[in-house]
Amino acid sequence: MSRPARKPDDQTVLIDAESHAAGFRKARKARSTELTEDYVELIADFIDAYGEARQVDVARRLGVAQPTVAKMLKRLAEDGLIVRRPYRGIFLTDAGRALAERSRRRHQIVEAFLRALGVSEATALRDAEGIEHHVSSETLAAFERFVKAGGDTPR
Repeated sequence: MSRPARKPDDQTVLIDAESHAAGFRKARKARSTELTEDYVELIADFIDAYGEARQVDVARRLGVAQPTVAKMLKRLAEDGLIVRRPYRGIFLTDAGRALAERSRRRHQIVEAFLRALGVSEATALRDAEGIEHHVSSETLAAFERFVKAGGDTPR
């Protein structure tokens, strides 16, 4: 985003309106997909560990009530990301699995970047959970290059 030149006597400088609006649009879009990505990634974790995911386990892990999870699972099913089998559990569709893998990969890159900066493992894990949804592809690629280069800044 380009910033206008600062006037010597002016302490407040605003970016142009379109750049400002674009930043807010990007943040709103990330917030709208964040919950979906968190759910499918968690469901994938349960499936990988136990062969299936159950609503009660998802609710417990996310710290929310089962009706909240039920509402989100309905939406994920409508979006073609999961299927629910009576008396069995929750399973990812191919699209759901792909989304979970992309989200998991972003999380891993952000977490590795934070660790390369010297952030503790516990903090990097927590912080990556929020950042992963908001980072652009360009920034994510830069994080990955930084980590692969051993934490050295590009010259």
